[in-house]
Amino acid sequence: MCSWCWGFNKTWKKVQKLLPNSINVYYVLGGLAPDSSEVMPNEMREYVQANWKKIQEKIPNTEFNYDFWKECTPIRATYPACRAVIACKNQNPELEIKMIDLIQQAYYLEARNPSKDSTLIELASTLNLNIEQFTRDLNTKVTQQKLLDDTTLAKSLSINGFPSLVLRKNNSIQHIKIDYNQPKLIINQIIT
Repeated sequence: MCSWCWGFNKTWKKVQKLLPNSINVYYVLGGLAPDSSEVMPNEMREYVQANWKKIQEKIPNTEFNYDFWKECTPIRATYPACRAVIACKNQNPELEIKMIDLIQQAYYLEARNPSKDSTLIELASTLNLNIEQFTRDLNTKVTQQKLLDDTTLAKSLSINGFPSLVLRKNNSIQHIKIDYNQPKLIINQIIT
């Protein structure tokens, strides 16, 4: 659950609409924060909230529900949300993006805790998934290994921050510079 990814979401959707059909998009989950049951320390809470404010300054019209910090017990763990995306994709790859959107909206707009399995299961239940299978898959070794494979792939692509865009063309890799507000600047890097 990367706040900058949330801020980039609207621009990314515009970029996708402008992409030629010949370009396939593949999502790689970076992981960011491994499993933990520890409550986020105050310094980290302040850091994340300051980041939210910075994002709102840099990316106009980005919304955050600051009630999250009053209503939830924040846990610094993004692996559960990543595994939820994988568990969803296992059943229906076409719902991967919808699951990502639901998790982001739950966290950033609805002040729901994306590090809790119960939140993730509730979100998955709104999709056309076998919820019992989703619940089982959420914390299996297979799902965890798929997440670790993604984090390994991200490292092998020299991805050090999120969001990141990498273009693979003719076996060469090109990192695309992120512009949070101007989709055409991103498109120009991709199609030239």
